[in-house]
Amino acid sequence: MSQSELVPTPPLMQGLEPSRVGRVGEVCRSVHKNVLTVPEHTVGTEAPMGDQADWMSQLCPQLWDVPLHHLSIPGSHDTMTYCLNRKSRISRASSWLLHLLGRVVPFITGPVVMKWSVTQTLDVTQQLDAGVRYLDLRIAHAPEGSTRNLCFVHMMYTKALVEDTLTEIAEWLQSHPREVVILACRNFEGMTCELHDYLAGCIVNIFGDMLCPSGEVPTLRQLWAREQQVIVSYEDEATVSRYDQLWPAIPYWWGNAVKTDVLLRFLETMKGQGRPDGLFVAGINITENLCYILLHPVDSMEEMTRRSLPVMTEWVCAQQPGQSPQCTNIIAGDFVDVDGFVSKVISLNCKLLSP
Repeated sequence: MSQSELVPTPPLMQGLEPSRVGRVGEVCRSVHKNVLTVPEHTVGTEAPMGDQADWMSQLCPQLWDVPLHHLSIPGSHDTMTYCLNRKSRISRASSWLLHLLGRVVPFITGPVVMKWSVTQTLDVTQQLDAGVRYLDLRIAHAPEGSTRNLCFVHMMYTKALVEDTLTEIAEWLQSHPREVVILACRNFEGMTCELHDYLAGCIVNIFGDMLCPSGEVPTLRQLWAREQQVIVSYEDEATVSRYDQLWPAIPYWWGNAVKTDVLLRFLETMKGQGRPDGLFVAGINITENLCYILLHPVDSMEEMTRRSLPVMTEWVCAQQPGQSPQCTNIIAGDFVDVDGFVSKVISLNCKLLSP
């Protein structure tokens, strides 16, 4: 478990005008009984992918001055696992038993591990088009990889490289100049101090003036005025201390639970302890373990997630963004293209509007 994934034992410490009014803005304005027609596909229903590519710029103006940590923001857990395949190498941080099985029966182990490692089916651009604004980037330097080729990891190493992915995100942002993304750089398996400096340099060079320096959590209006679009959370304190462009690790409420009811009890326990002062994530991702995988070889993370969706969706729809102690902020999940997850999280922002 990474240092920003919190378990319940300890208490938690911690005039622009949009160019066009979109679906979220229309729904919000309808709450105010303004003379706007609610579109055929409204937030909270199944909508075509890419429908929410500009949802931040289409929010009601009343929400432009709300700090990001008081908004409801959809995120993807283990964002980059869509590019894993059966030939992906098992990570060195995985259990010795998994490595042993990989050597003895690789033709079985690889496909089974892949089914439990993949948590997303949309690529990173598709996730952004769908409205995801928090990306969970688990970064690693794979053994036998070239000196500075960093990849992503979740039980297995991706073929996708970090520098290429960051460039893809930057290009998307250039086409969506009023959208803001939060990049959580985490894990750092096999990373040395030199590699951290290399990665930080890549982040600064690729995003440049798009980066919002660490400080008070800004509002959308403030970010638009400064033409900033990227907040980078970095889970290595020593590196954060050397770069003003990097924010400290964003807390992630990780339930480490196979059963949905156990996960939701954990999240309610964390809410009862009070939300952090800044940005934070409530993870609605259920978690497998090696024992569960070995006992359910024909199952998969996707099937397990789908079975939990009705209860998970009910929990998501009951949440409230804002500054009160039990409010949520970023809600991250697996398979974000399923069951209207993203639109349901975005629609929670309507609860912030005055009656």
